[in-house]
Amino acid sequence: MADPTTCAPLTRQSVIDAHEIIKPLIHRTPVVTSTFLNQLASTPRKNANPILRLWFKCENQQRIGAFKVRGAFHAIEKLKQEPGWIEGGGLSRGVVGFSAGNHAQAVALAARESKMPAHIVMPDTSSAVKIKSVEGYGAKLTLSGRFEREAVAARIVEETGARLIPPYDHPDVILGQGSVGLEMQTQIPKVDAIIAPTSGGGLLSGTALSCEGTGIKVYGAEPEFEGADDGRRGFLSGERITHVATNTIADGLVGKLGAYPWEIIYERRLVEMLYAVTEEEILDAMKIIFERLKLVVEPAAAVPLAVALYNEEFREMVERTAGEAGWDVGIILSGGNVGTERISELFSK
Repeated sequence: MADPTTCAPLTRQSVIDAHEIIKPLIHRTPVVTSTFLNQLASTPRKNANPILRLWFKCENQQRIGAFKVRGAFHAIEKLKQEPGWIEGGGLSRGVVGFSAGNHAQAVALAARESKMPAHIVMPDTSSAVKIKSVEGYGAKLTLSGRFEREAVAARIVEETGARLIPPYDHPDVILGQGSVGLEMQTQIPKVDAIIAPTSGGGLLSGTALSCEGTGIKVYGAEPEFEGADDGRRGFLSGERITHVATNTIADGLVGKLGAYPWEIIYERRLVEMLYAVTEEEILDAMKIIFERLKLVVEPAAAVPLAVALYNEEFREMVERTAGEAGWDVGIILSGGNVGTERISELFSK
């Protein structure tokens, strides 16, 4: 990764600049809506009765099936611009990435297109679909224990001299991910709020930067199972939580909130609040997306919709804030990397 001290400032303009760099390398994914889902979201469940019009940003149709390519492409393109890196043999040493799957695939693809090696570390619990994809992009794959991947990646960096491309905790990655929110602002006629998955915070903090000064409110969404809502708990306590160990079905959202995202989300208060949902609510939202939007998404991608449909704290806030006018809410469907066997397993429970 590039030296963070040399990176562009974490501002909306820097997100715009990052988007210009990666535009030729990514898809401008579509935004879809559904009358049925608008009616469902605007139907009282307990006490709340908000009026919600939902707009779904389909990053499940992005290259590698997830938003992660935006950050990976931007980080590698900026690394190639670092003075002396290419001349010093950087292209031959390549890059290192670690993740449960989507960032791994993103780094593998971005490295391949820059004709450099990619060393990828994935937990041995990763889905077969994601492992095969990484191997298909020609990366050198190492499997590790679920919570050991970062240490293994550090060892590979030391042994090879390759540069680490972190999954979320780096300015160049955050600015690339922010291009999702930037596109939504031009694709949706009127945006009052955007809900993004939290996890390590790259997408959420990037989205928040893209909305800075626009009046658009940004919210984070997390699973609550076994403490997976570390971002929300840290936000409420005022102290970033640095350890997460959970077996939530939303396996793409088990990363601890990074230091750079924390600064944007909490210290700068560019995110209004974070909300959490149950495993059952995530599965219900995932099923609704399949059946009504006809889209394949992984469990992590269904978490923002679950917040809009089931989290009473969020729904009461919208009713109180928006009143009879209601809100137009952007929902980021962050990825669609889930195999048929996993889908069958999830819905057979």
